[in-house]
Amino acid sequence: MRNSRRLVPLLAVSITATLAPALVTSTATAAPAASSSTASLSSASPSSASRSAGKGALDRYAKQKPRWKRCEAAAPAEFRCATIKVPLDYRKPGGERIDLAISRIKATAPGRRHGVLLSNPGGPGGEGLYMPLAMAEELPASARQKYDLIGFDPRGVGRSSPVTCGLEPEEENWLRPYKEETFDADVAWARTVADKCEEKAGDVLPHITTRNTARDMDLLRAVLGEKKISYVGYSYGTYLGAVYTQLFPRRADRFVLDSAVDPERAWRGMIQWWAEGAEPAFDRWTGWAAERSERYGLGDTPKKVEGTFWDLVAQAGEDPIDLDGQLVTGDDIRSGMRAAVFSPQSATEAFVELKKAADGKPVATEKLKAFTGSEERGTAGAAVETPADNGTASFWAVVCGDNSAAWSRDPESYRRDAIADKGRYPIFGDFASSIKPCAFWDRSEERATEVKNKVASLVVQNEWDSQTPLPSGQALHRRLKGSKMVTVLGGEGHGVYPSGNACTDGAVNRYLDTGRLPAKDVTCRATAESNAKARQNQKEDVLPGAPLPDRAPDRF
Repeated sequence: MRNSRRLVPLLAVSITATLAPALVTSTATAAPAASSSTASLSSASPSSASRSAGKGALDRYAKQKPRWKRCEAAAPAEFRCATIKVPLDYRKPGGERIDLAISRIKATAPGRRHGVLLSNPGGPGGEGLYMPLAMAEELPASARQKYDLIGFDPRGVGRSSPVTCGLEPEEENWLRPYKEETFDADVAWARTVADKCEEKAGDVLPHITTRNTARDMDLLRAVLGEKKISYVGYSYGTYLGAVYTQLFPRRADRFVLDSAVDPERAWRGMIQWWAEGAEPAFDRWTGWAAERSERYGLGDTPKKVEGTFWDLVAQAGEDPIDLDGQLVTGDDIRSGMRAAVFSPQSATEAFVELKKAADGKPVATEKLKAFTGSEERGTAGAAVETPADNGTASFWAVVCGDNSAAWSRDPESYRRDAIADKGRYPIFGDFASSIKPCAFWDRSEERATEVKNKVASLVVQNEWDSQTPLPSGQALHRRLKGSKMVTVLGGEGHGVYPSGNACTDGAVNRYLDTGRLPAKDVTCRATAESNAKARQNQKEDVLPGAPLPDRAPDRF
């Protein structure tokens, strides 16, 4: 595993007081609409006294001076961390405040410095404080010379006032297959998760949203004394980046959105896309395995390979496969295959070992990760502990709170959808469409963000992606009218940049270096080396160049 978890530089930035009004203006413009009890910061109707009070409160935030210090005793001295305060509720900036943990690695050539490059690893709920370490390793020298690399744990995550619902480990298991006999229990589980979250953090969770995280990014921009920010976001981070461009279009500089979320399908529709995307990938796998039938013995036609798969699913449904004490059911095989088939080679090798286990033969357990789960997730920086369920609590806060309108309040509608989608998408349809805690979540504080702007940005997408299928990236590209898209034909895995592919890495590097987008959309072809790197990253549970504690099949 690369040393992307090493700790590295970050330098103090001078605060330019004259930029505070810019923060106030852009944050106020993006403030939520007024509720019956709270006047909007952007509304023309509040009194001048109210507007002045809101401006003054945000002004004070913008004038914070981060107290940079070594992130950890074992960290290189150049890697610095600090904590700033942000409003819990941007409609009440004078009210409760929460922490935002930030980090920085300074540009290596101050004379060539262009600005700051923020990054986000995905999630929702992924910690980003240590992202600059990985970015410093992976970015070309030209980019390292030009950018201060800025990391942050999003609000409610990691070291940024982490939220918790007090969930037990089993309650965090949320991708559940539909079964008539267990559906009532699944409804009770979903309701319990929502109730626990309300009881434990009901005053905070409504404000842990993508829109507010984007506002935090803009506040951080002002605190750092910058007129604009550049950004690299992966998976969920593409949605966060897109929302930022919508709320603060004049503050967005060079934005790279890698493995993209379709903003119109956030978030129930994106989870359902996992099922839709699994079917063509499964078909691709059956063809790949059939062409290599002499080696793997799964069948010499795609139909026979498919039959072999479903036979094992049925067998394990009746008699679960024992893998060193862990029982693998037919539903576990379906769920595991959903993630595995985006790399036909990995899927085939894993499935062959699973068949051996079903026959009582010795197996290579390291190849069975898709069906046995990852190791227990950890945090990038172990010096500060976060609640055990922080990743899940912050995930539901965003997935439910960004757009509650996407989630039906009728449990029976989830039963109907799960049954129908299991028929349409037999690998994963019922997992994706069955009941979730969002069915019992409070209504969103704000409407969902409509992303539709002309901000220049670069969307980067693999053809075969386990979490954000190619049509999702194409959809974001269409919504960002000023964007260009890099598509990697044959590209496997979740996360493209950097991959060692000269075509894809070159397009991103040139954009970060010059600020000029390609003249037209770019099509690259995956190489054996870049796909091999993606398979290795999948084994490590990290995206290329990113320390991702929550990189797993149940996260974006």
